[in-house]
Amino acid sequence: MKKVHLDWNRVQSLTQEICRQMACDQWRPDYVVGLTRGGLTPAVMISQYLQVPMHTLKVSLRDAAGDCESNLWMAEEAFGYVQAEDRGETVVHSSESMRKKILIVDDINDSGATMAWIKDDWEASCAGIAAPDIWQQVWGNTVRFAVLVNNEASHFRDINYQAMSVNKNDEPQWIEFPWEQWW
Repeated sequence: MKKVHLDWNRVQSLTQEICRQMACDQWRPDYVVGLTRGGLTPAVMISQYLQVPMHTLKVSLRDAAGDCESNLWMAEEAFGYVQAEDRGETVVHSSESMRKKILIVDDINDSGATMAWIKDDWEASCAGIAAPDIWQQVWGNTVRFAVLVNNEASHFRDINYQAMSVNKNDEPQWIEFPWEQWW
């Protein structure tokens, strides 16, 4: 299998390309979410550039065999979760004005499993209160996905920002990032 080595300069230019695409869209997140491990470096860079907070989310489907962190508060902020009292009962609903703009960042969308897991987890976290049509308003609007490298053969098609595109079905390859090469 062909190995493609990306150096730090290339990662910086790929990250700048994501920021350029967001600027062209006139879209700015309230905060950035870096996926551990590979998404942390580009997420920090984007967070610094945009001067917005960064949080982390552990979704490790390959290396740790399903070791995933479910962050309900992120799902609630994406959903616009509002809890109110109505006639003595607690009522929960979605408020568009309460939704946070969230950018989820990873180094690569390879198979699509990581991003799909996040979408499924966040929707399930608010399942008791959310109609599916609300999530259709959230994904791609207030919550967006960015990757340095997007595999066009991935089953996850909802990547909003990609700096580099490959098709691993047409040309099998392993993308090696500088944080994987330091030794």
